[in-house]
Amino acid sequence: MSVILYVILGVIVVYLFSGLRLLYQYERGVVFTLGKFSHVKEPGLGWIIPIIQTMRQVDMRIRTADIPKQEVMTKDNIPVHANTVVYFQVEKPEDSIIKIEDFEYAVQQYTQAALRDVVGNADLDVLLTEREKIATAIKKIIDSETAEWGVNIEAIKIQEIELPEQMKRAMAKQAEAEREKRAVIISAEGELKASENLRKAADNLSPVAVHLRTLQTIKDIAAEPSQKIILFLPSDLGEIAKHIVKK
Repeated sequence: MSVILYVILGVIVVYLFSGLRLLYQYERGVVFTLGKFSHVKEPGLGWIIPIIQTMRQVDMRIRTADIPKQEVMTKDNIPVHANTVVYFQVEKPEDSIIKIEDFEYAVQQYTQAALRDVVGNADLDVLLTEREKIATAIKKIIDSETAEWGVNIEAIKIQEIELPEQMKRAMAKQAEAEREKRAVIISAEGELKASENLRKAADNLSPVAVHLRTLQTIKDIAAEPSQKIILFLPSDLGEIAKHIVKK
């Protein structure tokens, strides 16, 4: 009789211990009673009724999913490869278990589809200069769907946009042409300012001062004996030079 009692007590102890569940701070437990959702367990040591109840653990931390590089045709018919990263977190553990089979895989697939839709409706210039705007549009599309799954999209980051080699060369030529254009404009503006300053100087200088300034310029230029400089002098200076030569 005592042996049977010990066996029964042992079975009861094993039964009770088999219902113990430990949840870490970042986890929640979705409990089902006879196959039906009953409640969500908080972190810590808890107990469920063995056989009658089962529990699914859900990680509540922010997860990162690297979306494979996608080849997408932009609105202006330019093929690009886009690589993105999505950050998401479970907010309602019961919905993430009951309403969808694999929410992580679903988020990845839905992000790929949203990436193609948004990039396909954007021009290349917008895609290259407004990545944050594109990422926000993708996040908005995914949020509208994943909210029903109990999943919140924290952020979408476009890591890389790869262009065809021909397009890279064309953009490099365009950038070079723009730089040359700016250089010509800056040079022309400099010439205009210089001409204005020369006009102001001409108004202030007397003929004698102009002659003296010309001689000073010649002296500065001809500082190196090995250099030969031919200048057309003003008529008065020419006459002065002739008199000096005759003397």
